[in-house]
Amino acid sequence: MTRTTSDASVAPPSGTWRELVTGRYAPVAAVLAGGVLLEASNVYITTSLLPTIVADIGGEAYYAWTMTAFLVASIMSAMLVSRVLTQRGSVTAYVLAFGLFAAGSLICAVSPNIFVLLVGRAVQGLGGGLLAGLGYALLQRALPERLWARGAALVSAMWGVGNVVGPLAGGLFAQFDAWRGAFVALVIASAVLIFMTVRVIPRTTTARSTAPVPFGSLVLLTAAVGAVSVAGIVPRGVATVAAVVVGIGLGVWFLRHDRHARGSVLPAVAFDRGSPLPWVYLTVGVLAFGIGTEAFIPYFGQEIGHLAPLTAGFLGAAISFGWSLTQVASATATKARTIRLLTVAGPLVLAVGLATYGALTVADPGTWLIVGWFVALFVAGSGIGTAFPHLTVSALGSGGTEEEGAKAASGINTVFIIASAFSAALAGVLVNLGDTAVRSAHLLLFAFAILTIAGIVPASKAVASRTKSI
Repeated sequence: MTRTTSDASVAPPSGTWRELVTGRYAPVAAVLAGGVLLEASNVYITTSLLPTIVADIGGEAYYAWTMTAFLVASIMSAMLVSRVLTQRGSVTAYVLAFGLFAAGSLICAVSPNIFVLLVGRAVQGLGGGLLAGLGYALLQRALPERLWARGAALVSAMWGVGNVVGPLAGGLFAQFDAWRGAFVALVIASAVLIFMTVRVIPRTTTARSTAPVPFGSLVLLTAAVGAVSVAGIVPRGVATVAAVVVGIGLGVWFLRHDRHARGSVLPAVAFDRGSPLPWVYLTVGVLAFGIGTEAFIPYFGQEIGHLAPLTAGFLGAAISFGWSLTQVASATATKARTIRLLTVAGPLVLAVGLATYGALTVADPGTWLIVGWFVALFVAGSGIGTAFPHLTVSALGSGGTEEEGAKAASGINTVFIIASAFSAALAGVLVNLGDTAVRSAHLLLFAFAILTIAGIVPASKAVASRTKSI
């Protein structure tokens, strides 16, 4: 599940919303926004459906792998957006992205077991990573300059819309034990958007890409996430610890390799001494761990709270609701002291929210405790929302030039996806260690609360250089 903060000052806001959503550019806007909405909704559709899916085809031990497979594949394809766009052009790039997403959804729809489902999720992720990137990359080419700001706002808003559409759609299909139909609906939506793409998206010129593909970094990163994921299914004890240690070791190797690689995943400035960017990325990674709990929250809602799939689906999206709403208010802060407080408070509020939800998770909870679950998760999400806008601005100011700053800011999305993949894998390990659903929830939430509260230190360093200059 990835969000992008746009800079509304790129062009003067002389266009109108009416021109964008009902005028001649409405079909173009529908494709750009539709691709991101498809990606955003899919995250919550799947998490809402997972309890029903594993009850039907089995594979509870691989529960977290459904998110890990999707995120790892998304990392790979997200790194290739500019290359695919340059070499293939806009229309072909979009058709490829929607086609991969549709193919993955179809595989999920016909899955006879969890292993086929995992393949489908990986293929979905390849398409999803491209869709999320193309939605922003084509704004300048598909829309006139007067509509860039509103187009960027529309595309970014799709992540918030996905918070509603995803749980609603997934919960409804799960309510009627028709989880395969949800994936068929994604196939149909992809086909409609392919048809629209061919008809309305302006064709761009193609050229040979000179940027090297970061094969080494991607292999190491995939292996690292895979090792942590394996820790969730090997026999408990020494094998579990060994798999986690191997995963951490490969993660460190990835960072060392990426620092010196000609084709890298992270921007070069991320490794400069004295730069605030490493602290920014570390804080983003810590905040992303809060998102890693989302895949299991609908499961806890159904297993512990005996919630209907639809209600459990919205419980799973409560963190993102808090994030989406809070960041709008937090982004208006301009005073240095306020910015510092909001950024440093982010990891603390996230940790408090997760720990509170864990404390309220007991067997056979009453109505008021379940209400408390929603509130606690919303609070946890608000911690992410208070800090995230200011981390993006800190990244923009960390480069020596405008181009370097843009690369540093775009790296936030990369770090967020990477951390989310590790988070989902580790969450699977902790949940599988529990002998009951309540015990699993406590292990996951209290452990993640401890991890996220540690983000206070890098958060304070991440905004130090920015607040000094305000």
